[in-house]
Amino acid sequence: MKKNEITPLRPLQPTVSQEASHDHGTVRDVEEVKIVRLSEEELKKLHEKGKKDAIRRARVHKVTTNIWITLGLILAIGVAIFALMPIVLTILDSFMSTDEIKTNYSAVYNSLSSAAAETKVYLSSTPKLKLIPDTVSFSQYKTLLFLSPTYLLKFWNSVALVVPIVIGQIMIGCLASYSFARYRRKRREVLFFSYVILMLMPFQVTLVPNYLIANKLGIYNTWWAIILPGIFSTFSIYLLSKYMRQIPSSYIEAAKLDGANEWNIFTKICLPMCKSAIYAMAILLFIDYWNMVEQPLILLENADKHPLSVFLSQINASDVGVAFAASFIFMIPPLLIFLYGEQYLVEGISRSGIK
Repeated sequence: MKKNEITPLRPLQPTVSQEASHDHGTVRDVEEVKIVRLSEEELKKLHEKGKKDAIRRARVHKVTTNIWITLGLILAIGVAIFALMPIVLTILDSFMSTDEIKTNYSAVYNSLSSAAAETKVYLSSTPKLKLIPDTVSFSQYKTLLFLSPTYLLKFWNSVALVVPIVIGQIMIGCLASYSFARYRRKRREVLFFSYVILMLMPFQVTLVPNYLIANKLGIYNTWWAIILPGIFSTFSIYLLSKYMRQIPSSYIEAAKLDGANEWNIFTKICLPMCKSAIYAMAILLFIDYWNMVEQPLILLENADKHPLSVFLSQINASDVGVAFAASFIFMIPPLLIFLYGEQYLVEGISRSGIK
């Protein structure tokens, strides 16, 4: 080779190892790619076929979705009917006469402990659940509303007991929950934890201490023995505290920069933002204390001071028509309050974090 002579490079010959596949160690097969040109008519047919397949899949998906929705709706309707059946039977039976009710539910009455010994049997036959009464009777409503002042007296006793408890617990709960939400210190957290433990206890556990304290304070056999423990209950404080802690601190800081004091922050920022939780708490409290039975029986000796919830259990078996009518009228206030504030109840409970 001469000096400064350039030797042309020869292309390298591929070896088996270079053509070998990295996955299986075999020689790769080189396939030829053929380009097929379709005519406009063939492209149109292919497009129509894809369109039909997409429509078919969409129809199948829609039918499947509708089937599941229908099954879920049927299940929900069945559960709703099963849950509402006692209420519907109570309303319809309240328009039956006492003799007709006894005829339809004789199998139930003969199995009760209060039945006579010669007629007492176990529930062996099926009661007749009649939705439409043979004869519509309003005599039981006439007896309740006009001829029996005891019912109206018990009704107003329930109102006089429940309304102060609901109003008082809302006021105490709003003030205490604002304090727990705004000032998070170690001592306050310990106190709040004690409130939660007290809330988890059944009221039967605290009934005996309430009796002893009421006897010491001299308020036993008065409405204050029920109203005062109800006002200072811990449920409202827990619910509103969880709700107020979700209020952004930037709102409060902005109000402070504008010169607002704590009372203005509480009344003009926190309370309006907690309106749904307050409504939810009021509904739950009203329904809970409207149905109370144990507290009046233990803390009120005088039967004239008992609420309507206790009076319903004392109606004689001979006045079953009056009992059904009284039960229907007793359900009206909670039902109206629940239907009016249903959206507030759902929103207040969901945003407060209660499961």
